[in-house]
Amino acid sequence: MPITSVSKDPGALTMTVVAEFPVPVPRLWQAYADPRQLERFWGPPTHPATFLRHDMCPGGRSEYAMTGPGGEVSRGYWEFLAVDPGRSFEVRDGFANPDGTANDELPSMRMVFTFEAAGAGARVRTTTWFSSVEELDQLLAMGMEQGMREAMGQMDAVLADLATFAAGLPTTAQVLSDTQVRVSRVIRGSVEQVWTAHHDAALLQRWLLGPDGWTMPVCEVATEVGQRYRYEWETLDGTQRFGFTGELLESAPPHRTVTTEQMVGVDGPGTTNEMTLTPVEGGTLLAILITYPSAEIRDMVLGTGMTDGMETSYARLEGQVLAAAA
Repeated sequence: MPITSVSKDPGALTMTVVAEFPVPVPRLWQAYADPRQLERFWGPPTHPATFLRHDMCPGGRSEYAMTGPGGEVSRGYWEFLAVDPGRSFEVRDGFANPDGTANDELPSMRMVFTFEAAGAGARVRTTTWFSSVEELDQLLAMGMEQGMREAMGQMDAVLADLATFAAGLPTTAQVLSDTQVRVSRVIRGSVEQVWTAHHDAALLQRWLLGPDGWTMPVCEVATEVGQRYRYEWETLDGTQRFGFTGELLESAPPHRTVTTEQMVGVDGPGTTNEMTLTPVEGGTLLAILITYPSAEIRDMVLGTGMTDGMETSYARLEGQVLAAAA
């Protein structure tokens, strides 16, 4: 069991959990920074978590759902109050309603996670501040301490799995629900570089091309909330052409954007795309949460080879744009 101590201080209204692991500090930090890894241990074994949002930056927000053995779902959120990359982060942790908004009928708490070297490995110290003794007792009665013990007990396997999350792996698509898919890839470049590459028209036209043999004659970028974008692609011989358009709904440079997406000339509902950029070892974790109008459309789009086309573009971004800027 990686937990070395659990201490409760009713006078200070705190509970502190200390756990140690035989990995370097950056590896332990990345387990919390990468939602693909975090969701493999944050929920106890009987209630695995799925992170639908994870903006690990000051002012950012995470939203997750834990699903029980009978299909029951409990939701939570983190509001990031401070982030010192590789060293610590502080969140407001609370329960959430089905739509992701805070459930104010249940208590929330402040949590600080600190990371430090411990001998040949690393230590994470999680300190939780409660608003009152009654809230502390209520959350302990709800199983908070036992849940954390069970969650931490799953971390060794996640930390030992280097191959699944290493930089250099191709783009992957993970089905999260009937209508949601998370596309992920580590891009070899800084968050600022990857953000710029997604918002500079001249750069986009160099890498966002999918398979070889296509050009991007139309590249109208939305940079302010409420603006619309329009991208169109055409084969070199001019025989095929298609495009997408949509609206920029949210923008928090250089970490997060939310856009709608609709194929040009096609009626019917489109998708909502939430892109998050997170610094990780080896570069920037790019994660796009795509919400489709139905499972049928989700499967149809995935069946087109979308992920392969995205991988070709991201490889071009690394090899021809970011490498040239290094």
